[in-house]
Amino acid sequence: MSSVDPELLTGYSTPPWHTGVTLSVGLPEGEVYNINSLLQSLPGEESSISIVSQVTLPFIIAGFGMVGAGMVLDIVQHWTVFTQVKEIFILVPALLGLKGNLEMTLASRLSTQANLGHMDSRKELLKMVGGNLSLIQAQAIVVGFLSSLTAMVLGWIPKGDFNIQHGLLLCASSVFTAALASLILGSIMVLVVLLSRYFKINPDNVATPIAASLGDLVTLSILAWVGNLLYEAIGQQVWLAPTIIVVFALLLPLWVVICIRNKYTNDVIYSGWVPVLSAMMISSLGGLILDFTVANYDGIAVFQPVINGVGGNLAAVHASRISTSLHQKGRPGGPVRDAHLKGCLNIFKVFFGSGVHSKAARVLTLLVIPGHLLFSFTIFYLRAGHTSSSLLFQCFYLSAALLQVVLLIYIATWLVPLIWVKGSDPDNVAIPYLTAIGDLLGTAFLAVAFHFLFLLGDRDADVSE
Repeated sequence: MSSVDPELLTGYSTPPWHTGVTLSVGLPEGEVYNINSLLQSLPGEESSISIVSQVTLPFIIAGFGMVGAGMVLDIVQHWTVFTQVKEIFILVPALLGLKGNLEMTLASRLSTQANLGHMDSRKELLKMVGGNLSLIQAQAIVVGFLSSLTAMVLGWIPKGDFNIQHGLLLCASSVFTAALASLILGSIMVLVVLLSRYFKINPDNVATPIAASLGDLVTLSILAWVGNLLYEAIGQQVWLAPTIIVVFALLLPLWVVICIRNKYTNDVIYSGWVPVLSAMMISSLGGLILDFTVANYDGIAVFQPVINGVGGNLAAVHASRISTSLHQKGRPGGPVRDAHLKGCLNIFKVFFGSGVHSKAARVLTLLVIPGHLLFSFTIFYLRAGHTSSSLLFQCFYLSAALLQVVLLIYIATWLVPLIWVKGSDPDNVAIPYLTAIGDLLGTAFLAVAFHFLFLLGDRDADVSE
């Protein structure tokens, strides 16, 4: 490794949870990184106990938030708007995925800035917060609109059917839900990062789980409420849905101008669209799977936000931690631009290495089984859903959840350094992809699990009863 370049470390400060860490930058331009060596060399001296103590409580709170979202979905799936406008199910993963596309990405960006000491000036803090909240509003409006178009295409092309009233409902409810949920959750993320900084807690361990805990519940509740309201307005208040669409369309240029003029967001407003929109498309494929499986297995709805949320949550924590360590090593796009990773990522070093991120991978993976047992038994205790707890159900469900998280953590461990050495900021790119892949894998694995339960059970829609 080369010696530290003072210009690269200007403005960087060592947070209280990384005492004793020596910062260093990577290899000169044009040289290569061995992926396994790079990961083991990343700074950080947190113990497994420290990681567990900081991650567990937010993880459990997040899980119960997802249980709440699952119970909401289990109820609203029988509402008239969901039974008559079935394309709304395709919207669900894409809109719930916004917490990964926008709020958890915002939490990761702010956590990195807090760790580097860039949030200590009130003037700079206000600029950073104002720019980032404007950014997620602009992204939410665009993603909400495109999600509704995707739902229409995926839902209507196979049928060869088109309903203009249902199309306006999908578009208005999607845009309204995305913008309002992002405003609420983005504001909460700012508060969480500031409080974490004040109490000397690593915000990478706390902020993204809290975003996950509130994101699904808030988003799904808003979607169900506004969707039902707009469905009741069909044929009576025909102006309502078009008005919502026009209002948010007029607000979009305002948010874009604010982002362009803000130094903290003027690059992201140009470069941050590819991961967000790609993630939306991946999540929409998960929505297509959900639309099919909900029609065949009643019990799947209550577990879908839980398995997707837990997987995305744990992967986001891991990605956020690695991203912060890489920012402490040097800025992306500095001397490492055009560098590339050499070698295949060793799965044993990912989970059993001696570095701090291997410890984190072990801790996060070990949380899966007890976490899902707690959340699933809570669902059964509250008599939610349409399934009963059985050994067979738990075996298939926990296997699906564990496989999803192992794959996501492995992908995150490879993806974040790859983004960094290519000169992009992982805080803006990695989490949208990871949460979207988590949605797709979680929904697909859950559908497979329920199908096997159906084949081995009593062959009705309640599978394990």
